[in-house]
Amino acid sequence: PEVCLRLEVGPNAAVHSPLAVQNGFLHMLVHSYTAELFMSFLTNLGPFLEDEIIPEVIPMEIEVVDAKITLKDDSPRVYPTSPGPIPITLAVDHVIVKRKDDGVFYLTEQEKPVSVLQEQKAPAECVLAAPAAGARGVQLKEVPELQRELQTMKIALAEANMDKARLLQEIRKYNPLFQL
Repeated sequence: PEVCLRLEVGPNAAVHSPLAVQNGFLHMLVHSYTAELFMSFLTNLGPFLEDEIIPEVIPMEIEVVDAKITLKDDSPRVYPTSPGPIPITLAVDHVIVKRKDDGVFYLTEQEKPVSVLQEQKAPAECVLAAPAAGARGVQLKEVPELQRELQTMKIALAEANMDKARLLQEIRKYNPLFQL
């Protein structure tokens, strides 16, 4: 894992925002990070985030690239015979969290360029096919493959939705007023 941290203060920080001149600008890059966290860790963060003093707003940019975080439920089981919840893995390709002068955090996801995606998904048959008559034949050959991929994605989405529902149910067990 690679973590880079840069703090700029003074006139040079004006490039980022007007407030950064006075309060500074923090830029953090997290690359190839892998972690396993217990759900109790997340549920117990609340008291540490509460503060009676309103902090100064520090403009910042946090960039997370190729990270994978696995959440494991370590709460006591309701039913002793239950195998327990399945760990949830959150994979992040490229996400940027920016805090601007207003103190609001903005989350943006960077996508791979379209040309890279097309190169990765283009089957070898498309490259070798003749442009006129062969193109339609290649498209017909791809239909079953695309249907299989679609079915796989539907199953993965259904599993993710079930995991989400289980996680929300578990969170509401400790905080019934929690809203997503």
